[in-house]
Amino acid sequence: MRFVDEATITVAGGKGGNGCMAFRREKYIPFGGPDGGDGGDGGSVYLVADEGLNTLSDFRYQREFRAESGHAGAGSCRTGRAGADREITVPLGTEVRDADTGEIIGDLTHHGQRLKVAAGGFHGLGNTRYKSSINRAPRQTSPGKPGELRRLALELRLLADVGLLGAPNAGKSTLLGSVSQARPKIADYPFTTLNPELGVVEVDRFRRFVMADIPGLIEGSAAGAGLGTQFLRHLGRTRLLLHVLDLAPADPASIPAEEARKIVAELEAFSPELAALPRWLVLNKADLLLPQEAAARGADIARELAWTGPLFVISAATGGGCQALCEAIMRHLEQQALQAKQ
Repeated sequence: MRFVDEATITVAGGKGGNGCMAFRREKYIPFGGPDGGDGGDGGSVYLVADEGLNTLSDFRYQREFRAESGHAGAGSCRTGRAGADREITVPLGTEVRDADTGEIIGDLTHHGQRLKVAAGGFHGLGNTRYKSSINRAPRQTSPGKPGELRRLALELRLLADVGLLGAPNAGKSTLLGSVSQARPKIADYPFTTLNPELGVVEVDRFRRFVMADIPGLIEGSAAGAGLGTQFLRHLGRTRLLLHVLDLAPADPASIPAEEARKIVAELEAFSPELAALPRWLVLNKADLLLPQEAAARGADIARELAWTGPLFVISAATGGGCQALCEAIMRHLEQQALQAKQ
């Protein structure tokens, strides 16, 4: 299925039912009077988060959604039936904005969460409502109000604990496939990953986290080059970034430390908040080097970057070092959760 992370839709609440004008006429009752009932309220439109969805692709085919209108009132003071609400399912992580004003309406982040995006119209009043001591036979009613009409801009941002960051062919997809049940496309050419991928990493039976892989970044991604500008936003919800570097690049002219600086510059250009997230350095493809050579290159890269944060040397292809990395990530996330509760 083609991944779609943006959509614009139009939603409209149902019109309120009109009020009824009626008069009571019964045998043996000398004075009747007005008995027209109110109309029913129009239905409202709700967005509902569904963990079973992972794309906004359905909105390529249907872009207009309207709730049911309320029914008109009737005689004998009978109120019209209210219009049924319209529920639209969207993936977890969908941010909702007013397409015309840019106002953020809501953010759907947990399963079953409901967000009203278009209110139904208020019901019309029957002529019974206008009865008074000086107007005993009113011939006045009111029509139902129209429902709210809005254009919505939907933007999907994946919900993940850990985001993989790096240049094309750094081995991010291989790492995701090695530590989770995800099966991303893996090949020996750049930009193999064209859509974001999610995987659940199980450290043990009761401890797990979600890892996200996005297409590789190149210089100029924040300005629209490559695929990065389209998917960088997905890293904004993560709690930790893993910056994956190739220890043994196929191109001799490629210098890992320089590649790292370019990626950081793109992060800062795209979003200072994203660049401020905790970031660990993961040096991949250690299996292509001797252990001593891999350790030496890792130390050189850390020195060139003046890196003082966590650093891991791994081989995503063979799994070497991946378990230690995942356990460290789990401890970090648990510590973050504990601090948030205090």
